[in-house]
Amino acid sequence: MIQRFLFSGTGGQGVITAARVFAEAAVFGEELNAVQTQVYGPEARGGSARSDVIIADSEIWFPKVLEPNVLVCLSQFAYDRFSSLVRPGGVAITDPFYVKRWQHANSRALELPFHETMVALDGGDDLSVRGLNMCLLGALCRLIPIVSLESLKNTVSRRFPARFRESNLRALEAGTALARERVLTF
Repeated sequence: MIQRFLFSGTGGQGVITAARVFAEAAVFGEELNAVQTQVYGPEARGGSARSDVIIADSEIWFPKVLEPNVLVCLSQFAYDRFSSLVRPGGVAITDPFYVKRWQHANSRALELPFHETMVALDGGDDLSVRGLNMCLLGALCRLIPIVSLESLKNTVSRRFPARFRESNLRALEAGTALARERVLTF
């Protein structure tokens, strides 16, 4: 078993943090092998951000994702740049608030309203959407059951300081609600 994920968006959305949490949960919670790499622009916020995660039950020989099974895009630039890389039968997951998608013949597309969900969870504050990345991970653990919600919760609890822990755990739960009835197969 090997799954390749490419998380992409802009700086400040937390895609790199999400990828790190996802890889750590796979290693410490599921006892799988995982590798995570990242590339981001020189800007503190607003530049491009990409993080690759490979999870396998055997050794991982190459750390870069060339053809992801799962592409997560939280910006139009990232979608336009990476959507053609998805391997046949793979899926591109987007948020319609950030991405106007177009379909590639060899991959599936799935839109989930992460932004809208977090705005509602935060009480309607559209300007500072926090927890979007954890909402994404909550949905991802339901869609591709390689890392359990429990492993993600444990990793979030271990990784984040107390003042951010509860809101991140709520965001994880909100994400699972978005993907309750869906499971993607490859």
